[in-house]
Amino acid sequence: MLVRAMTDNQKHAAAKKPSQNTTEVYAIHGAEPEVLAYAMAKYSRSALTMRESLTEISSQRAEQFLNTFYFQYGHRSIADLAHIPFAVERLSLLAAISLVDETRWDGQERSTRYQDFRRSGWYTPHLSGRLHGVYTKAIDELFASYDALSEGMFAALKAAVPQPAEMKADAYARTLKARAFDAARYLLPLATNTSLGQIVNARTLETQVSRLLSSPFGEIRELGSKLRAAASEPAWNVQRDKLEELAGEGVVNPEATAQILNDLMPPVRTAPTLVKYAEKNEYLMVSRSELAQAARELMGEAEIYPAPMVDLLDDEEGLEVELATSLLYGCCHYSYRQLRGAVAALSEARRDELIKLGARHRGAHDELLRAFHAGRGFRFDILMDIGGFRDMHRHRRCVQLIQEFSDVHGFDEPVCPGQPTLEAAGLSIAYGRAMEAAFAAYRAVRDSGDVEAAQNSQYLLPLGTRCRAMFKMDFAEALYISELRSGIAGHFSYRRVAWEMYRAVEARHPGLAALFRIEDVHVPMDLLKR
Repeated sequence: MLVRAMTDNQKHAAAKKPSQNTTEVYAIHGAEPEVLAYAMAKYSRSALTMRESLTEISSQRAEQFLNTFYFQYGHRSIADLAHIPFAVERLSLLAAISLVDETRWDGQERSTRYQDFRRSGWYTPHLSGRLHGVYTKAIDELFASYDALSEGMFAALKAAVPQPAEMKADAYARTLKARAFDAARYLLPLATNTSLGQIVNARTLETQVSRLLSSPFGEIRELGSKLRAAASEPAWNVQRDKLEELAGEGVVNPEATAQILNDLMPPVRTAPTLVKYAEKNEYLMVSRSELAQAARELMGEAEIYPAPMVDLLDDEEGLEVELATSLLYGCCHYSYRQLRGAVAALSEARRDELIKLGARHRGAHDELLRAFHAGRGFRFDILMDIGGFRDMHRHRRCVQLIQEFSDVHGFDEPVCPGQPTLEAAGLSIAYGRAMEAAFAAYRAVRDSGDVEAAQNSQYLLPLGTRCRAMFKMDFAEALYISELRSGIAGHFSYRRVAWEMYRAVEARHPGLAALFRIEDVHVPMDLLKR
């Protein structure tokens, strides 16, 4: 038997090797997202530890690996391992709604409750001279009305809710201002600027960029391009900035700092390989156009029937009827129930044609349209104000089909049990006039004969405008949303929706009602509790 002596390095490695029964757990920081994704993917192809993998991997090797396995072999789950944080600042509320419309999305946006949006400014799309004037005047008037409603409701709340002796004046004012903003936000136009942060994996980023590039809105297409560029160019490094600042102030040695920056903090591009092929999605764009035409042909000039705030759909129709209805739902303004009636009346062959239309232009790597996510037991067709919808939109464990924003459903008025109404505060007439003036400007731009301007007219719609969206989910999510959104800390708009969701489930499944820990939203609340 040949026995070789162990080198000192081998002895050291053997001494450090953990027992097979010892689990090792350690957090990782400082690796580039694509390099880290490659290192994690290597677990399926290598016996190396994470430390060993990251030590030997370079960004060039990671790019080569991703080009082979991600793009050529279609192992898209690898991109789930690369998470990238982004700051997206000064985009319109309309663009923000589109940006976050991902089932796999994590982030936070500026709150209309805790921030005064009069300082935000707004987005102005490209419009001709006359239409630009109509647009600017309408936005100016909406922000002036927003200011007046904020101040008027704050004064009404102070008159109705005395300051408790034990409550500090600044806390009292801050709480009532938040309540006032809850009412005033109904007048914020979709053009209002906001900011948000998101942390998404590279696969979500790729589909997000592709979807944004396919938008009919110029601002949103530009946003897609900027996201792709931000993932491909050197990322902002807060530690690098701090070190350079200290060197500039003479606190640390400039030469040593330069060496550290060069060796330990080189510029990092977060996901240049994984997003380089993200382009506009022809499947999405062509399907959207053809399905919209199919919806027009099916419904013609049919009147839109009145519908409740929340409609829990029954399970009477087959899967084919649900698929065909869902494909058309986002292309019109009819309720799901009314549209389903028209679809159910079609021949089986015609319904099959509609379903095939939704998949006809699908490319080799395209996921099916979201409307194909069918078969969930709880489907709520919800008609509510856009501001409240934005809060409901954050729920990710469900499928959401959103109709285009329009004035067709009118607008809501802020009503909160226990809080002064607009009429009691002397603000009702001014509020109604502000909403009607905004709708008039929206129609003037929409009906101008300019196709691009007609699309951009949606920026003029205030958040109090009603919109329709379908939420498909399982029972656990229905219970979660109802419980969470009915709480007294929530906005009164979505509290009503959450209550109606609970009531709809209770009516159909009374035995399950006891599982809900629900707050009756009609009970007046303590307005100083948040």
